Amino acid sequence: MQGILYEEASIWQFFFVTLVLGGWAAWMTGKACAQTWRPYLTLVLYLMGLGVGVRFIHHALFDGTMFSLRYYIVDTIVLLVFGILGYKYTRTNQMVSQYHWLYERASPLSWRARS
Repeated sequence: MQGILYEEASIWQFFFVTLVLGGWAAWMTGKACAQTWRPYLTLVLYLMGLGVGVRFIHHALFDGTMFSLRYYIVDTIVLLVFGILGYKYTRTNQMVSQYHWLYERASPLSWRARS
């Protein structure tokens, strides 16, 4: 897997920086975008910038390549997954709590019209 998804010598570096630090920051970015009723496009733009930040942490801490398109895309896709999950989870909570007479929770990430 080394060379396909990450360039570090150990998967634990990729796990810590991209999944733990980056994933937490992406979740919080998605949550903030949902709480302020921003559209998905804004979230995607914020997460693309966060992808640059994650690449910088890889570069600064583990001597990774700063400007690598492949690893930037991998990191940004991971961030998009976490960010969209945080956005959908928060938006679902907003819809079922603020409009409880109209909507009910269908799953943790979706709602439906009350019957």
